Amino acid sequence: MWVYEKKLQYPVRVSKCDPHMAKLLMEQYGGADGELAAALRYLNQRYTIPDKVIGVLNDIGTEEFAHLEMIATMIYKLTKDASVEQLKAAGLGEHYAAHDRALFYENAAGVPFTATYIQAKGDPIADLYEDIAAEEKARATYQWLIDLTDDVDLQDSLKFLREREIIHSLRFRESVEILKGERDRKKVF
Repeated sequence: MWVYEKKLQYPVRVSKCDPHMAKLLMEQYGGADGELAAALRYLNQRYTIPDKVIGVLNDIGTEEFAHLEMIATMIYKLTKDASVEQLKAAGLGEHYAAHDRALFYENAAGVPFTATYIQAKGDPIADLYEDIAAEEKARATYQWLIDLTDDVDLQDSLKFLREREIIHSLRFRESVEILKGERDRKKVF
């Protein structure tokens, strides 16, 4: 029934082992403004969004899972050849003690993912403004992550993700305008 092609949305390359950068990338893996929170937020909100814009939430929510896979790949590649001493030096000793090299949904500070990161008000315009803010926060975080590494290969993938956040924000802004137009349109009964 399913065909799985092991191919990321955009190639992920890293030029060196860098456990510290992997730790920082965990912010986008399991943090409040990360890819998992975004995917779950949008796919949850679609149940109370008007049909005119439901496709935007479906499409972007699904794409966020592809971004989550890219972040996981980055973290894996940055740590796969690291020694235990390197992991400890990068602040990943606690993570290693609990999970070895397995990925775990937590932020850069080691705080586990929580459902409180997923916002849903039930008001379509309020939710879309929340989504715009989430995308802009993710864009800012990607820029800061780009600034924190000198690995040009890693920067390339991070720049791709930053640009997708901008596109998502624009799509949500368009959706707000569509819904405002519907709301403000005079209705005659």
